[in-house]
Amino acid sequence: MGKDKLKRFSQLTTFSNVIQPNTDYFEKEHHIKGTWNKVFKNHHPLILELGCGAGEYTLGLAKLFPNINFIGIDIKGARIWKGAKLALDEKLNNVRFLRTKVDYLQQFFKENEVDEIWLTFSDPHPKKPRKRLTSELFINRYKSILKPNGIIHLKTDSKLLYEFTKEEILIRKHNLIKDIQNVYTYSYRENNQLEKILSIMTFYEYKWVEMNKIIKYLSFRIRS
Repeated sequence: MGKDKLKRFSQLTTFSNVIQPNTDYFEKEHHIKGTWNKVFKNHHPLILELGCGAGEYTLGLAKLFPNINFIGIDIKGARIWKGAKLALDEKLNNVRFLRTKVDYLQQFFKENEVDEIWLTFSDPHPKKPRKRLTSELFINRYKSILKPNGIIHLKTDSKLLYEFTKEEILIRKHNLIKDIQNVYTYSYRENNQLEKILSIMTFYEYKWVEMNKIIKYLSFRIRS
């Protein structure tokens, strides 16, 4: 491991906006579960970004919505470091980062604690459908922490994941809210807020757009 990465890992333990458990495996609930309002010192809505990487989307959303709390979740500490440092430098008090696997969401969030979940450019897992973050396995996990009528957002460059998710929504009879086949050619008309939200770009999204990859978006509510 390089010196820079070691330095970042060391710094990460000192960042006030990072929750970094001492283990990668959780048999028991973490003590922070159900207390996120105390962490943020308010009762504002709570939105998660899963697989947040360097946190570009988490930070972008936090700037657009200062009265909403955002948590970027990723297992890679080196990725989280960048977003966490930027949030501290820019004094974004409505941002936190949680270093854990998506598999353990229920150990960190209680029932009805989360308002929305963002899945930004998740791994489509071409040969392992169950590992896709919109598979029934993961949707059931989200359901256990989302509030009634909570929303799931998917932004992806993967045609496979986009079509798989649409099929899952249809089969499981979830409530489709929005289906945009190309976020950069779509006519938003007077929906300026959605346009601003979907205009947030991650580091890799810039590359994919330059490669003429089509960026797609879905939002839906889980069937109650």
